Formats: sequence, structure tokens, C-alpha cells
Amino acid sequence: MFYVIGLGLSDEKDITVKGLEAVKRCERIYLESYTSILMCDKEKLEAFYGKPVITATREMVELEADEILKDSDKIDVAFLVVGDPLGATTHTDLLLRARSLNIPSQVIHNASILTALGSTGLQMYSFGQTLSLVFYTETWRPDSWFDKLEENLKIGVHTLILLDIKVREQSEENMARGRLIYEPPRYMNPATGFSQILLTESLRHGTNPEDREEGVEYKESLLKPSETLAISLSRIGTSTQSLISGTLEELSKLSEEDFGEPLHSLVIVGKKLHPLEFEYAGKFAINGENGDWWKVGKDVYGVERETF
Repeated sequence: MFYVIGLGLSDEKDITVKGLEAVKRCERIYLESYTSILMCDKEKLEAFYGKPVITATREMVELEADEILKDSDKIDVAFLVVGDPLGATTHTDLLLRARSLNIPSQVIHNASILTALGSTGLQMYSFGQTLSLVFYTETWRPDSWFDKLEENLKIGVHTLILLDIKVREQSEENMARGRLIYEPPRYMNPATGFSQILLTESLRHGTNPEDREEGVEYKESLLKPSETLAISLSRIGTSTQSLISGTLEELSKLSEEDFGEPLHSLVIVGKKLHPLEFEYAGKFAINGENGDWWKVGKDVYGVERETF
């Protein structure tokens, strides 16, 4: 049997009972290491399972899938994924390969950021398209994600933005020279995320006079920094979980230290904000009761506070 098992969001103890029972039956155990990270070392997993764990890099999963699946029709093999196992298309591909080889498979689900974002107080069915934001460089600023963000904003739904993770990435020079030298891991901080969002918004809508091009007609922005509510989500599901809510303008002024260690995600709050969502997420507001969260929620979003 080939098992694809979700590990949850925090540490070695987040695996489900069903998942742990499956792992203990397996003769080979792989840990996918590039779509997300667990908040504990691989050694802690090995100690908890009582078995060795093989790190599965992107190259291994995408280029050596047959080696991972080898003999899974005769023995039990586990492929461990942080969060929920089907949060990335790569893992669906593994299951399709197993099916083509007549290898029986089973998926064991777990919590992911897509469900744990309920900790913001926002209702999950009020979210639109989920987006990914990659690190910008001096010569590469992909902005197709912004179109999807604006589609969500137009219909008033919330937007989850997953921030970039760089693991076992090569520099352009090393890639060109064929050298298997990898850069240190990088995890996008909300400070960078908000900065890139505001840069793209300004380039698209000319919000910053320095970004305006002569002769270009700019449409009114749906993402005005002082009138748009947002939330940062840091280390969700762990004992150091942190959420910060405010306007884009307020959040963009915070430092990397204010958000702390990875992993991080962002939420842009849609205009169909419910009073209960407004009140709950306001618990995390910058400057508390005196923060812009409450003023913008009332004046721009048209939401009145609930009385308890």
C-alpha cells in the first residue's frame, strides 16, 4: 500500500491516529520537504515514529517518482506531507502514477492552512481564489496574481495569499553552469509580502506618483492601502501562532521582527465582511480599540460592531 499522509501544521504530534498507525506499518517513509515545512526537525519525527525518514526533495519527487513507489504493491510505503496531503498537484501526480502501476493507495488527510485560516474569525466559505506570492527580483516581478486578487475584490470575498518558500533553490549562475549548489532556505515575511502587494498596486493604478507613466490612463484602485483591511497569519497551528489585523497601510509599516519566524500567510479582507467576522478579527488589531481596523470597517466596509 502507498500511503500519502498529512502531518498537520505544527510538530510531530499533529499526525492523526490513523496516520500514525499507517506510518508504523511502513517499511519506507518519505518526508516531502519543499511545498511547506514542519515546525520541528526530521529527527523528532524519527524518534516519534521509531523509524528512519527519507527526505524527499523536489527533484526526487518530480524526477524519481518510480523509486518512491518501488515495491509499494508488496510492502507499505508512506509519503508524508506537511498540512494536508493534497494541497499540491505534485502529490496528485504521485497517486495517478501509483494507479497506473496498479499500486493500491490511501490518502490520510489532516489540517492545512486552508482550514486553519478560520482562526482569523473569517468564514471559510467567504473566501475566493487562493493566491501565491513569489519573491520579486530586480528583473522579475510576475503580477498575474493581482488580476485574481482584483476578481475577488470585485465580488467582495476574502483572499488568502500564500507567501513564497525557497528551499534547495539554485542561483541563476549555478543553474547555468550546471553546479548543484543551493542557496540557503528563504521564507517570505509579511513585511516583504505587503511591500510587494503595494508596489504592484501602485504600478497597476499609479497610486504612487513615482510609479506613474506619462500617457497611461490609470483606473481607480480596488486596493487602496488606507481603506483595505488585511490580516497576517504567522505559524498558524503552533504554540507561537500570531495574527495581526489592520489596514494594508498599517501592516506595511511593521518590521519583519513584528511578524516573527516563518511560516506566514496573508489575508486581504473582502467588502462582504460580516459583523461577527469584523468583531473576531478585530481582536488582533494594531493599536487595539484605537486602530484603523474599526474606523475603516465602519466607514469603508459599512460594518457595525456587534454588541455582546
